[in-house]
Amino acid sequence: MRGPHNIWRVIRTGATFERTGAMRVALEALDAPRSLRIAARVLGWPFAWLGLKGDTNLPPVTRALTALGPAYIKFGQILSTRPDVVGGELATQLRVLQDKLPPFPTERAKQVVARELEMPVAQMFSEFSEPVAAASIAQVHRARLVGTGQEVAVKVLRPNIERAFRKDIDAFYLIAWLVETLSPNSRRLRPNDVVAHFEGVVLRELDLRIEAAAAGEFAANTARDEGFTVPPVEWFLCSRQVLTLGWAKGIPYGDTEAVIAAGHDRKAIASRTLQMFLTHALRDGFFHADMHQGNLKVGPTGDIVALDFGIMGRLDEYTRRVYAEILMGFIRKDYRRVAEVHFEAGYVPSDRDIDEFAQALRSVGEPIFGMDASRISMARLLAYLFDVTEQFGMETRTELILLQRTMVVVEGVARSLDPNINIWDVARPVVEDYITRNIGPKALVSDLLKTARVLSRFGPRLPQLAEAALLAQNAPRPDPAPSRWPDRALFAAIGLLAGAGLLALLS
Repeated sequence: MRGPHNIWRVIRTGATFERTGAMRVALEALDAPRSLRIAARVLGWPFAWLGLKGDTNLPPVTRALTALGPAYIKFGQILSTRPDVVGGELATQLRVLQDKLPPFPTERAKQVVARELEMPVAQMFSEFSEPVAAASIAQVHRARLVGTGQEVAVKVLRPNIERAFRKDIDAFYLIAWLVETLSPNSRRLRPNDVVAHFEGVVLRELDLRIEAAAAGEFAANTARDEGFTVPPVEWFLCSRQVLTLGWAKGIPYGDTEAVIAAGHDRKAIASRTLQMFLTHALRDGFFHADMHQGNLKVGPTGDIVALDFGIMGRLDEYTRRVYAEILMGFIRKDYRRVAEVHFEAGYVPSDRDIDEFAQALRSVGEPIFGMDASRISMARLLAYLFDVTEQFGMETRTELILLQRTMVVVEGVARSLDPNINIWDVARPVVEDYITRNIGPKALVSDLLKTARVLSRFGPRLPQLAEAALLAQNAPRPDPAPSRWPDRALFAAIGLLAGAGLLALLS
């Protein structure tokens, strides 16, 4: 489906933006140059009649995105958390994309639940409400369990949603191909790989059994995190298209006035949101990667209540350490160390000048400090960072896509509660704690223990490995020249013995 026929989808995207008036609004919100605005109108106007009409009761950009489908709606959800990029008015308009989209009929949802769970709805739930939230992929119903009377949230996938998403993703592949073909310099960003990564994430989100498992793992990891709550999973009421969690009480993050009226400290909640995200990413390597306002509530006691675990991110231990050192370098204004970490991790080609890269990083980092967040234009900052990465040949790291995107979203969410929040001041204690525990003498001892434990698993085979290594060492060789070192097999056996001994000493 990734053939040229997807050109129609690309053309219709531009035509829909033009027909709904979203093209003009979006270009103005992004402060696009006048020449680009004129070019967009001249090229878009002849095709406007091909665009989708959408819901005329919605604002232009929201109207265009909802008309175009699920993948575009996801894009709009991210923009809704960035008032500093698209402006406060447009960000407010886009928030309806988070959980206030048109629902599908409740009877259709009950049919899906009954089919998936192989039981009549009345035997499972004494109450089953109309949709209380409807997003791009699924909608949620409030229900009550038969017998116990426990309140639960039942999430049901939209009918035919997987087919609709595949159509949008196929068009994205065509766009990525066009970008790579027409702009060779963009290939370093690997647009096709980015789309492939997005496709994998979305397809996992379309299987609610995976979301149930993610919710269970996330709840276990965060069980001791003060001020953070994850609803429990009702495992016997979950399937591919149905997910049942405990009902989460609280005020939606997007309702700032209600949060204030309830007496909650919104600045403290904003700071905790950022810190919890960083804690989960660095400490656990498993984090909520879709933390927009529609997926967060403020609980009755001021706790952060997380919802919707369809998109979760993972980072291996090495990447976490690299990420922490980069953050800590910026916080300490040690741009030389930040540059060294980039080179050590292979993020920047080794043939580039490290001092020049450090200087470029300084030009990015210095403006951040000494001012509140409301004076920082994230759009200009990201534009300049793009210029710097292009200059030094950095490639897109697909394993960091979710982390980078979620950082942008979480910062936007926190800023909606506290416009003056400074991400660096808030992040510092979390990053410093991680650095202390995972980089330095304590971390070295921990790494040695882990290595020794792995080596000790070969304990029962050590005699045979050592004997085989010695036999191989004494076997006739074509080259009569004596070897300075034992061969690799003997060296491996010695290493295993040493590891086992080290484990015995440290245990």
